[in-house]
Amino acid sequence: AGLLVDGRLPRADRAMLSDAVGTVAGAALGTSTVSSYIESASGVADGARTGLANLATSALFVLSLFCAPLVAAVGGGVERAGFFYYPVTAPVVVLVGSFMLAELRRVEWRDLSEAVPAFLTLTVMPFTFNIAHGVAAGIVSFVLMKAAAGRRREVPGLMWALAALVLLAYASLPRLRH
Repeated sequence: AGLLVDGRLPRADRAMLSDAVGTVAGAALGTSTVSSYIESASGVADGARTGLANLATSALFVLSLFCAPLVAAVGGGVERAGFFYYPVTAPVVVLVGSFMLAELRRVEWRDLSEAVPAFLTLTVMPFTFNIAHGVAAGIVSFVLMKAAAGRRREVPGLMWALAALVLLAYASLPRLRH
């Protein structure tokens, strides 16, 4: 986006602070974690540098609140075996998966310890209607595939910890096992 000065981002502390506040506020309100820096970077890359695009986006989100009853009527949850699925979110999950397609050219497809986690991450999302389930499948399968290939040292300690936490969460929380 042309924002770096001598290889550094000026006022990066402000960007990180706003992201941290968004993350804490989102978690406090019960939403999934907010990661505003990716969206902001893509907006800036397309020319949104004054903050007007952010205000327009905020206004559109406020207006979308008035569409919630219509969305609930059209795409409200469908109960199957005690779980609610929301088909109205499926197109968004498929769209996210399609955005990931551009990055697939960088995957080492001949290396199964890289290919299987990438494939699972990409395919589990639309089949479960849930981005988090796809990411979880990718994390766990990455660790398991590297371990099975005898390449444990290629897995950072944080990935081991994340895989263990994901497995624990899926094993202990019945709501996540669908």
